[in-house]
Amino acid sequence: MLSHVIPPPRGYTKVPNGLVRQSRLGSDAKILVIYVQGLPEGDRDKALSEHARALHVTGRRYQKAKAELVASGYVHEKRETVAGGRWRTVQVFSNVPLTDDQAARLRAGVPADGYELVGTAPAPSAHFPTVGAPGGRVVGGQLPADEELGKNASHPPTEASGDEPEGLEEASGESAEEPSEEPSDEPPAGPEVALAERVLLSLRHEQRQLHLGVREARTLTGLAAEWLRRGVTAADLRRAMSSGLPAEGVRSAVGFLAHRLREKLPAAPESMPAPQPPPPPPALIACAGPGEEHMFRPRVPWATTCGPCHREEQRAFWADAQARADAAAEPPPWRERFAAVAEGGAVSDEDTEVGAP
Repeated sequence: MLSHVIPPPRGYTKVPNGLVRQSRLGSDAKILVIYVQGLPEGDRDKALSEHARALHVTGRRYQKAKAELVASGYVHEKRETVAGGRWRTVQVFSNVPLTDDQAARLRAGVPADGYELVGTAPAPSAHFPTVGAPGGRVVGGQLPADEELGKNASHPPTEASGDEPEGLEEASGESAEEPSEEPSDEPPAGPEVALAERVLLSLRHEQRQLHLGVREARTLTGLAAEWLRRGVTAADLRRAMSSGLPAEGVRSAVGFLAHRLREKLPAAPESMPAPQPPPPPPALIACAGPGEEHMFRPRVPWATTCGPCHREEQRAFWADAQARADAAAEPPPWRERFAAVAEGGAVSDEDTEVGAP
């Protein structure tokens, strides 16, 4: 694929890479976030459904996009009572995922961790070209890793980079200062260590609070590799590290992951006993059958002839039995045998009357 990207000189909206590459959001949800983010301050005081209607996203499409935004933390809703016993729904919108605690603090007017208050900076006016002095950043957001303030790159920003604008802070409240030297490029020792490093670096795509640098990830690869050596798959390790985060948020991704890797380390698999070797084959013995002397391995301990000789003996035995049966005279009919026995006095009339056998 050939790519030719020209940054517009004015009238554009900066979109976080995390939003563009978010696999849990559909195209309607992403377009809705970008559309609302680029609106002037006066046009934002509307319900999310009205903004979606302006983009012709209605019905089932809007319900699906809103559900994706709520599930991913971009939209938070809360019902409140107003005067007269009526209810109203307050929506908190952000171009980056927020936790329920951060959204509640923003509704109360208290700065959330890593975020400024909504409306502290003047929003762009609807006049074209936009007038007014540039202001600071509003709720959330993070510039691409290789993009500097005040500059436009003519190529898409990359993910892996150690240079960030000075003073820029992550949503977790940690400073983005990095050492001046580049990370070490030494190859990891073993396939489990390399796979563990990739899993740790990919946690930022699951939870933004678990963003790790290359050096930070390499300090935890030893603990994560032990999980893989104990039979845990990469997907299970990623799920165990990114699920069930504390409600108040993660202050230090390195410390949190190190604690979880130590405390939740699964037990080592039980060693299976070595399989027993198969029994040796029986020894060769001489066959007792006719013909030349030959050897065979008996299948049962009492066998004295090999298979062919044993079958030949069986055929000869049954052939002899059949010949003797054919040579024997036919027995007389039962009437004649009964008459012969009666004549010999073996059965008397008295025995017949009483039914003696």
